[in-house]
Amino acid sequence: MAQTTGKKSIVILGGSYAGISTAHYVLKHVLPSLDSSYEVLLVSASTQAFCRQACPRALLSDAYFPQEKLFVNIADQFTRYPPSTFRLLHATVTALDTTARTVTLSSPLSSPLSSPPSTLPFHTLVIATGATTPSPLLGLSTNDTPSLRAHWAAFRAALPSALTIVIAGGGPSGVEVAGELGAHLNPPSWRDYLPILSAPPAPRVAITLVTSAPHLLPHLRPSIAATAEGYLARLGVTVVKSTRVVEAEAVGGRTRVVLSGGREVEADLYVPCLGTVPNTGFVANKGLLAADGRVRTNPKTLRVDGAGKGARVYAVGDASDFARPAVHSALAAVPVLGANMKRDLLGVEDGEDRAFEEETREMQLVPIGPGKGVGAVMGYRVPSWFVWLLKGRDYWLWTTGGTWSGKQFEKE
Repeated sequence: MAQTTGKKSIVILGGSYAGISTAHYVLKHVLPSLDSSYEVLLVSASTQAFCRQACPRALLSDAYFPQEKLFVNIADQFTRYPPSTFRLLHATVTALDTTARTVTLSSPLSSPLSSPPSTLPFHTLVIATGATTPSPLLGLSTNDTPSLRAHWAAFRAALPSALTIVIAGGGPSGVEVAGELGAHLNPPSWRDYLPILSAPPAPRVAITLVTSAPHLLPHLRPSIAATAEGYLARLGVTVVKSTRVVEAEAVGGRTRVVLSGGREVEADLYVPCLGTVPNTGFVANKGLLAADGRVRTNPKTLRVDGAGKGARVYAVGDASDFARPAVHSALAAVPVLGANMKRDLLGVEDGEDRAFEEETREMQLVPIGPGKGVGAVMGYRVPSWFVWLLKGRDYWLWTTGGTWSGKQFEKE
C-alpha cells in the first residue's frame, strides 16, 4: 500500500486529457514557485490514456491506427519529473469530503502500481474525472482498457453477419459511428458522390441513425447538417429525425429497438451514442453539482466556489460545467486553472485572477467516413478536405503525443 509522505498533496482526479494536462502544467509552472513541501498526486482509474475521439473508427479494426499511439502508458509520460514531486495512483474515486479535505479511493483488484491508501488527504484538489459514454464501445466504462478491447472484439466478430444496424444519437459521435460503419460495410466509389447523376446506392447493410432533433449535429447550422446527411446517404445510412429511442432490449442475439410513436426495429447491432454522463457519483454533497450532474465551477477562475472560500478546489474537463464539453475547451482552461491555483497557493491577493473565456462561436469538426466530413471553425464553415486534414485522417491522434507528454504546456 502506498504511504502518505507528509507533503502537501495537490491531488488531481482523472487520468485523461484534463487530468493529465493539469498534472503536467502544475509540475512545470506551479511547483517551481513553491517550496519543496508540495507534491502532485494523479489518481487514475486506468493505467493507460487513449484518444477517445478515435473510437468511431478504432472500434472497427486495430489496423486503422498504430496501437502504441492510440493507447499510452500514463506513468511513462511523467518519468521526467523527480519522484519526490509526482506520484501516480491507480484507483477509482468513491467519495469526496471537502470539509475533512479527503478523497476515498478504491484500488483495482489487480494493479501494476502500488495500492493507494483508502483515504487520501488533500491540500489542493482538481476534479477532472471526465464522463462516461452509454456505449462501452466508445470509452473506458470500467477501470482499464482490457474491457474496452473485449467489447471491440465482440463487435468486430458480429459485423460480418450484421445486416441491420441502429445507432441512437444525432450528435458528433452518432454521425461519426454511422459514417465509419457505412464506409466499412457499404464502401462507396467516387461515382457515389457525384451530385444529381446518381441516387444513393443500395446498401449491403441497412444502417439507421435515429435523432430526437429536427436535424443532425445540433451545434452546427442546418445547412451543414444537411450536407452531413447527404454524405451518410451515400454510405447506406438512413437518418430518422425528430424521433427518440425509448427502449432497446436484447432479444435472442439481436436488439429490439422501440422508437417514439411505437415503431419497432429489429437490429443485429445497436450502438447508443446519446451523449455522456459525468463521472461525479463520488460527490456526496449534491450542492456542488449542477442539474446535469457536472461539478458547479466558476467559469472564469475554474474554482469550485461551493467548496468554500479559500478551499483550493478546482474542476475542469467533462466533469465540470465551466463550458460545453469539448477537449479544446478543457486544454484551453488548464493554464487558467494553473495560474489561479498558483495565486491561491502563494497567497496572492492583489491583482486580478486569470479569466477563462469560452469559445462560443460555431466550432465542430465531424468526419463522415475516412474521406468526407463537415464542420465549422470559429464561426466559418470549412470544406470537407479541411475536416479530413485536421481530424478525419486520424481523429486527432496526431495531436495527442504533445498532450500526453506535456510538451503542449512547455510555456506558461
